[in-house]
Amino acid sequence: MLSASPRLRSTTAAIALGLLTVPAVADMPALTLEGSVESGKEIAMTRSKGNCIACHMIPGGESPGAIGPALVAIQTRYSSKADLAQQIWDPTVKNPDVVMPPFGKHGILSDQEFVDVVEYVWSL
Repeated sequence: MLSASPRLRSTTAAIALGLLTVPAVADMPALTLEGSVESGKEIAMTRSKGNCIACHMIPGGESPGAIGPALVAIQTRYSSKADLAQQIWDPTVKNPDVVMPPFGKHGILSDQEFVDVVEYVWSL
């Protein structure tokens, strides 16, 4: 069996690495980040929609998960509501191995649902 030369292997690896590390980023659209805390809470707690409670401990939530960080003191963890929104829109930008789904990028939430969830989480 023939083996590829070290140069060919390194070139092939560099090409593969380059292809694998190019993020598939769907830019967050310009949204007015003024939503409804109450609607956002309902979406975050609804198992069939936002389902934030499945992975995060949320104050007042029942049967929280422990996969993600507790959603408390959010305004001390994010410098702005826009930074929080970007994290919820596509958490793979900061961490490609994150298990949190990209709620905005993948269209899991409508724009209004997304804005409402951001408003609710920002209030925690």
